[in-house]
Amino acid sequence: MIELLYLLLEDAWFAWIPAVGFAMVFNVPRHMLIYCAIGGALTHSSRFLLMQYGMPIEWATFIVSANMGFLGLYWSRKHLIPRPVFTVASVIPMIPGSYAFTAMIALVEINTTGYSLELMQLVMENGLRTLFILTALSFGLALPSILIYRGRPIV
Repeated sequence: MIELLYLLLEDAWFAWIPAVGFAMVFNVPRHMLIYCAIGGALTHSSRFLLMQYGMPIEWATFIVSANMGFLGLYWSRKHLIPRPVFTVASVIPMIPGSYAFTAMIALVEINTTGYSLELMQLVMENGLRTLFILTALSFGLALPSILIYRGRPIV
């Protein structure tokens, strides 16, 4: 149990860095960077915890990004700042870079050495996993706004 807590703290520590970095690139106000850091650490470590208990990465990503969407709505109403300021920066650490990289490297390998079933399996498996994780991120972030603002007219 102590080891899991240590791993969660380590995961949270390394997850706030890209969240704040992304927020700084897009000129988030300085006093709001702490919320981006908390959101990034919270989302990535929550996904890690769900995955430790056996949940697939795609579903864990969806649940955590939806929770971040609700938390971002709360923060945006509390501070009168647009919701994406918090939510987008907070889910950046969950972008599936290693899966996308593995898929692209296998695709380049197919191009240079020729087709093989193992390489094609790598391309399909990692490419689809990347696609599903990105879909889970986008739908998870959009879900709270759809549920809360669905009764409002467009114009």
